[in-house]
Amino acid sequence: MQERSELFEMTGSVETIIFRNEKNGYTILEIDNGQEIVTAVGTMPWVSVGEALHIVGAWVKHPSFGTQFKVEAFEQSKPSGSAAILKYLSSGALKGIGATMAKRIVECFGENALEVIEKEPERLTTIKGITRAKAKKISDEFNQQHGIRDIMAYLSKYGIGPEEAVRIWKFYGPACMDLLQEDPYRLCEDGIGVDFERVDSIAAMLERPQDDHCRLRAGVIYVLKHNLNNGHTCIPADKLGATAAHMLGVDPALISSVIDELKQEQTLDSRTFHGRDYLFLPKMCRSEIYIASRILMMLRYPPQEIVGIDACMKEIERDSALEYAEKQKQAIRQALSKGLLILTGGPGTGKTTTLNAIIQILERKGEKVLLAAPTGRAAKRMSELTGKEAKTIHRLLQVEWDENDRPVFAKNEKNLLDCDALVLDELSMVDVNLFDALLRALPLGCRLVLVGDCDQLPSVGAGNVLGDLIASGLLPVVQLDEIFRQSLQSLIVTNAHKIVAGQMPELNIRSNDFFFLPCGNVQELSRLIVDLAAVRLPKSYGYSPLTDIQVLAPGRKGEVGTNELNKQLQAAINPPAKEKKEITLNGILFREGDKVMQIKNDYNLMWTKLDGTTGEGVFNGDLGILCGIDRQASLLTVQMDDRIVGYEFEIAGELELAYAMTVHKSQGSEFPAVVIPMFPGPSQLYYRNLLYTAITRAKNLLVLAGVRATIEKMVENDRKTKRYSGLYYFLTESEGQSQNEIVF
Repeated sequence: MQERSELFEMTGSVETIIFRNEKNGYTILEIDNGQEIVTAVGTMPWVSVGEALHIVGAWVKHPSFGTQFKVEAFEQSKPSGSAAILKYLSSGALKGIGATMAKRIVECFGENALEVIEKEPERLTTIKGITRAKAKKISDEFNQQHGIRDIMAYLSKYGIGPEEAVRIWKFYGPACMDLLQEDPYRLCEDGIGVDFERVDSIAAMLERPQDDHCRLRAGVIYVLKHNLNNGHTCIPADKLGATAAHMLGVDPALISSVIDELKQEQTLDSRTFHGRDYLFLPKMCRSEIYIASRILMMLRYPPQEIVGIDACMKEIERDSALEYAEKQKQAIRQALSKGLLILTGGPGTGKTTTLNAIIQILERKGEKVLLAAPTGRAAKRMSELTGKEAKTIHRLLQVEWDENDRPVFAKNEKNLLDCDALVLDELSMVDVNLFDALLRALPLGCRLVLVGDCDQLPSVGAGNVLGDLIASGLLPVVQLDEIFRQSLQSLIVTNAHKIVAGQMPELNIRSNDFFFLPCGNVQELSRLIVDLAAVRLPKSYGYSPLTDIQVLAPGRKGEVGTNELNKQLQAAINPPAKEKKEITLNGILFREGDKVMQIKNDYNLMWTKLDGTTGEGVFNGDLGILCGIDRQASLLTVQMDDRIVGYEFEIAGELELAYAMTVHKSQGSEFPAVVIPMFPGPSQLYYRNLLYTAITRAKNLLVLAGVRATIEKMVENDRKTKRYSGLYYFLTESEGQSQNEIVF
């Protein structure tokens, strides 16, 4: 869609509502400006046929629908004149008034019809078919709609657009303007989520002082929430105070007073660990306390020990023609005797073989075993490796979302999972809130096997669950560290273990699965990456560039970041053609045949399987092929394995190109062939764990291309991001207390 940036204004009467998304207010309508009928598009909630509309925006050229007016701002006026009022009331804008009733109202009250509805609804009862209750309902809805419009006009003065205004109205209702005048920093609250900097500028327009009490409270909570987004579940009180005082430009004593107030009213939770005070949001604190208490209870009251474990192991060894290593046997015994186990280990150390033995023995003993992983791709991989169905944690817990897009799990303390044992893979990716929800849904006496790799990247969400559980020293932990003979033949496996040990990987040995291609020029490196993924690897190995080969990069920016590489790879792998439709949405050019990825969990997104069965829920990291673009229906169609998913254009922001993805996005996945550009970059993105995670995504073939010194620096940079969390302390300091003493 081509756009001209010059802004224009237009006034006219709304003729037709072509389309409206009731959730976000996105509307396509036709407006008569007195000279022509114009198609206008944008967020215009509660606009109705017959209303006078003043719009500000730009003319755009839609490739299918021609010239349209893209609305940036708008003002509404009530319809005036009997004809316009009749059109408005007949449009269905007010529930309970159809075309016939609209005609009666206008015939009775003429140009005063809307004033009667607004101020004297009892007069409507003189019209046949309108009771006193119905008259009140019509009047209430009319006044609500126009109250919302007043609020939108008020908020627009402060740079808040219609879509955010809809959220604010739904959250606060009619008292919205009074509440925001009293405290504009309410906009930072959960459920609205306007960022603090924007609200601060709004408050400045309202001439609120720098030391405004509401500002100080909101600033402290903002700093704490910002740290949650960086993985911390809490923050030292002294650090929070200093950071907030600096950000807000006020005396630290003021912040100290505000923190005391927030603690007193339990908006913040304070805990002391080893003589230092830490501050939590209460929900995060409760989650870590619950995890600690439940783990301690599982350790104190283990399930009944499985008998005949060694005999079962020997039977499986005989049937499968294999022999378990001593540490594998130890892991199997721990899982089946203690009922709680953390199993760790790098690639090629036999984690899958060990898990399969645990699952087989449990099932032979008549126990029901569930398998789970944090992401869709990790669950799919777990299913492939075990031959058993694995689900995402969210799907296992039957998640639904409330009106503020917060998860609500159907499986919980009151509706437990039906299982005797649960195996959870990729624990390093699981954050505190999700692990809390999972433990709450476990029945008493349920066995729990936790599988993870401490050397991979930590969870995106807050917490350090795997690290804290291991560091506590309370849980049985078996680390598999013996690389099996067949894996020793893989340079991917041996180099991954070298990297973890801080050693430089072998880059010069001729290998069937690991290659390093030196390249010191960033433009040449970009071309080399594209050539490898689009031409050389498909030609030499028969790999599909869409389904088998994955380019991974440390970050998004730069010539060998995912943003630029995706454009180059798209042009090489899926070039434009006459028969391929394409469209630009949210700054991304989508073309039929593109490899795409879902970038957020959407539990309400409907899908249809190839066999006709339907369901809902598409998850962050799910990959697919864009197989259809329908401009008329404003719809993208994506095939994700055996599911077909439709995306309305307004939610296309949930998709991005996936020829290249960041290493963080690849966690929990495995690809037949992986290509990784290595070029100098910031130390916060180029470190040992990230390189290890990237390399271990490759199943059969890995190609590193770029600068050897970059690999050396990543191996040397053993940067492990410090995460402030309370789980370790709640585990170790609560040990020995009763269950009632530690759960609250």
